[in-house]
Amino acid sequence: MELKEYFQNIKGLGVLSTADGSGRVDAAVYSRPHFMEDGSLAFIMRNRLSHRNLASNPHATYLFKEDGSGYNGKRLYLTKIREEENSALIDSLSRRSYPADPENRESRFLVFFKLDTERPLVGDV
Repeated sequence: MELKEYFQNIKGLGVLSTADGSGRVDAAVYSRPHFMEDGSLAFIMRNRLSHRNLASNPHATYLFKEDGSGYNGKRLYLTKIREEENSALIDSLSRRSYPADPENRESRFLVFFKLDTERPLVGDV
């Protein structure tokens, strides 16, 4: 199954791990990645620790555990390639709706990554 199709069809829990330039690690729950036409993957982020870490260290890992028993899933090793802030593309990709009041709306970033390596959740390939 192609990676894009996998994430469209499989439900589960995702965790994005980042580290700052000094190596201090963060992990946060994130929804499934968006697959872009150019082959990159993207996540919608607020300006919080994961996003700030990527400013000094472009590398991240996304761990996805499938729902159900056992330890099935994926580990994606990623490198940030670019981002955009508060774009119309973010609104079109968003899986959740947000309040209509733009003055009280926190900035959102669409952060694009290159997939470096894909591995199963458990074990080495």
